[in-house]
Amino acid sequence: MISHALVKSAVAALLATAVASPVLAQEGNAEAGKGKITLCLACHGEDGNASLLPNVPKLGGQGENYLLKQMRNIKDGTRAVPLMTGMLNNLNDQDMADVAAWFASQSAPLGAVEPEKRALGEVLFRAGNAEIGVAACSACHAVNGKGLDSAGYPALSGQDPSYTELQLKAFRTGERNNDAAEVMRDITARLNDAEIAALASYVFGIR
Repeated sequence: MISHALVKSAVAALLATAVASPVLAQEGNAEAGKGKITLCLACHGEDGNASLLPNVPKLGGQGENYLLKQMRNIKDGTRAVPLMTGMLNNLNDQDMADVAAWFASQSAPLGAVEPEKRALGEVLFRAGNAEIGVAACSACHAVNGKGLDSAGYPALSGQDPSYTELQLKAFRTGERNNDAAEVMRDITARLNDAEIAALASYVFGIR
C-alpha cells in the first residue's frame, strides 16, 4: 500500500515543477487574434466553445500559456491532432500567441456533473487516491478547476466530458505525450476506465 506521505511528496513535486516552469507565452494581443481565427471557426466557433465533435475541445477561457503550448506542439508534431494537420503552418509564433489571447479572453463554458459520477470524481479530483499513488488533480488544476496558467496547467472546468475522457485515455496509452515530466502519463496509468469517466464528468461541472 502506498502511504499518504508518498502521495503528499508527489503533490509537492508537482507543485515544485509548476513553480519552476517557465512562462511559455510571449505577449498575445486578443483583438489581433480575433482576426486570425478564420481557420478555427468551423470546429471551435468564434468564442471557442462551439465544439461539435468529441475530439474537439472547448477553448473559451482556457489559459493563454496552455493554448500557445498546444498550438506550438501541434505545429511541430510533438502532439498529433489529425484534424489540425497543417492548419497552423501559416501562423508564426506571434499569430499563435494572438489566437491564444483571443480564446483565453472569452467566457469559460459551464457544465454539470452526472450525479452518479460525482462521489468518485470529487474524491479523486480533490483528494486523489493514496492506495494507488494518485495525487489530487486539484494540486495542479486548482480546486475550482480553473488551472494554473503560469505553469501551463490547463483549466478543466466546463470541458466536454467526452473530450476530457479521450485525452486522459490518450495519456494513459502514451498516444499523447506532451505532458511535462510525464506527469499526466504517470497519473493516468494508475486509473481505470470508471475513474477516468468519473473525473471527466466531475470537472465538467466544477466551478
